[in-house]
Amino acid sequence: MDFNLTETQEMLKKVAADFVKAEVPAHQMTQWYKNKQTYQPRLVKKAAELGWLGMMLPEEYGGAGVSTMDCAVVFEELGRGPVPGPLFTSGILSAQMIFEAGTEDQRKTLLPTLCKGESIVVPAITDQAAYWGPQAVETRLSKTPSGYLMSGTKRFVFDAEAATSFLCAALTEEGKVVFALVDRNSRGVSITPHVGFFVSVAEVRFDKVVVSPDQLLGPSGASWATLEAALDKSLPILSAYQVGATQEVFDITCEYTRTRVVFGQPIGRFQRVQDHCVDISIHLDQARWATYETIWRIDSGMPARAAVHEAKAVASDGYYHGTNYAHMVWAGPGTDYSHPMMAHSVLAHTLYQYLGTPGHHKRLMMDALYPRAI
Repeated sequence: MDFNLTETQEMLKKVAADFVKAEVPAHQMTQWYKNKQTYQPRLVKKAAELGWLGMMLPEEYGGAGVSTMDCAVVFEELGRGPVPGPLFTSGILSAQMIFEAGTEDQRKTLLPTLCKGESIVVPAITDQAAYWGPQAVETRLSKTPSGYLMSGTKRFVFDAEAATSFLCAALTEEGKVVFALVDRNSRGVSITPHVGFFVSVAEVRFDKVVVSPDQLLGPSGASWATLEAALDKSLPILSAYQVGATQEVFDITCEYTRTRVVFGQPIGRFQRVQDHCVDISIHLDQARWATYETIWRIDSGMPARAAVHEAKAVASDGYYHGTNYAHMVWAGPGTDYSHPMMAHSVLAHTLYQYLGTPGHHKRLMMDALYPRAI
């Protein structure tokens, strides 16, 4: 494996780093997270202008046609912000789902506007909060003479408030999971932001929402397998974002241990503080190598299903536990919502369960490595 970046990737990394420094300064970012105002249209517009929305899509659909590694390099830097907003949910996951399963007309109609940031398509998948998998889809799609009616409640929709439309999973009367595009302004759609120790999350309710046949993704609504195919390409990008976020937590914490003086010496001289920094670095290294091995496998055309699940599990664990160890070093100052650690902490807790918990992905990793006879 060669993890050295190409000249193009180094350029992408620098552009993304400069973007974070200029557009997401720490004092402003902390206020967005404190006030749960994580959808900033200005950031989405600038990201679209830089070609970061749908960047892995072919150019004919408005994308940049870049490799998984090219995209990951950008999103790792965005994670250092951490840059908020639907850059992943709409620009990566929904874009991949539409590309994988949409009809040619849907691709040509939906993807260019998504890449320009003119439309924001947010996945609304499971109904059972933190649970993941087809068994967690409970929203119903009932047939009518002219189309369908959708009813159900998605309790944990990330970036819901930014959506212009939702890519919603629902159960047909035959018990099949299908996907439909639903305009957020449709009659019967309501969005209720969550409060608590997470961010960018809302409950989305569909109360007898009218869905026409042409709103189904693909010819017949696609299937859960379509989502899995899109996740194989998307989850490593989310993992790279979490790697960048964990790297930033590590960097600012280590710098704090050099500048914070107690009893006449920097706190970095104390053994227990050193232990916490080592713990963060271990989680960071695990997340980085698991993520980038996965991306190397994908770009090399090798089987990567097990590695994808491993990367999501390890990156989510790493960000979550890394912030916890960092809080032990920062102590009181790190619990102020005006401090960057609190933004990272609430985001780490949110992403821990987003698209499946680490435990869930570890089970899927083992299923991929050692398939069970049915």
